[in-house]
Amino acid sequence: MHGMSTNSGDSPDITSSRRTLSQSSLLDAANGATPHHQPVWFMRQAGRSLPEYRKLRENIGMLEACFTPDAAAEITLQPVRRHNVDAAIFFSDIVVPLKAAGIGVEIVAGRGPVVDRPIRSRADIDSLPELDPDSISVIGEAVREIIGELRDDQALIGFAGAPFTIASYLIEGGPSKTHQHTKAMMHADPDSWHALMRVLTDYVKVFLGVQIDAGIDAMQLFDSWAGYLHARDYTDLVAPYSAEIFRFVSERSSRGGRRPIPRIHFGVTTGELLGPMAQTGPDVMGVDWRVDMATAAQRINVALADKNGDTGPGELALQGNIDPALLFAGKEAVDKEIDQLLTTTDQLISEGKISGHIVNLGHGVLADTDPDIISHIVEKVHSW
Repeated sequence: MHGMSTNSGDSPDITSSRRTLSQSSLLDAANGATPHHQPVWFMRQAGRSLPEYRKLRENIGMLEACFTPDAAAEITLQPVRRHNVDAAIFFSDIVVPLKAAGIGVEIVAGRGPVVDRPIRSRADIDSLPELDPDSISVIGEAVREIIGELRDDQALIGFAGAPFTIASYLIEGGPSKTHQHTKAMMHADPDSWHALMRVLTDYVKVFLGVQIDAGIDAMQLFDSWAGYLHARDYTDLVAPYSAEIFRFVSERSSRGGRRPIPRIHFGVTTGELLGPMAQTGPDVMGVDWRVDMATAAQRINVALADKNGDTGPGELALQGNIDPALLFAGKEAVDKEIDQLLTTTDQLISEGKISGHIVNLGHGVLADTDPDIISHIVEKVHSW
């Protein structure tokens, strides 16, 4: 059972299998260098929009696929082959660390992750098991299999859900539109809240540690539900744990004198939280479609100046932020949006307000999106 400290994924010092990618436009943009071409990838690029994915999933469940290296690798690689994107995003799910730890959770079609026994008390939290890195060795196998199939200019982005979003699933028992039980614990029983966040932070560190050691080239922390929070609650009760994860990733991936892998942070409806989220220490901030990029850059730079003193603007790169629904409007509308987006971000870069830009959607690819429009966006962006 869970005590005061946990195995945070620390392992004997090993030589990482991470590649040296001198031609990766995505890594260049994330690191503030000038890329060979404008980089682009898509959240949920691997999934239901692809007929090859639907065929593969006919005989295997979602979580089973996540824990089967060949299946996870194939699903990860499908959109890279089809769309020629600049990065693969490791196919996984936010609740994979919970499942690996032995917590009863399943993904129910049409609803999402559902927890057998929601966490509502300190006793529930104290009974949570530790996550043994050996229980997710298959994750490392999948990462290594994917890397073996990627070109030297294609990065592999590691995946993890942020502790707050995982906590919400655990406390609510599944997806929630109100997060009422979660917010109740945060404010009525903050000691239990922090105890739970401590456990989940260690889960995420173990999960990412395995991916880092297997050779991921970058990582993204998905805080899907953070946008439901007041900025004060995010700053006081959530941000310290995300910051700890980003520090861990930096330290773990820089062993042997390597440059730390780029760290991307993303949440949905987080326009009011862009500043506090940027203060947790990512290299790239994902922006959803509700906020224009110039406003996002301004909010982020003010927050970083407040935190770090007069360090100057433009420390972070931005990622995003095409509306996923726009992909149903046809090529002309999509091309117009891309032209506007890249004109704006090129100007922000030239003015020193951001360090780089990675094209993405403002959230994930919608299930019934035509795959051809995704390939068209990649071609359009690469020709910019």
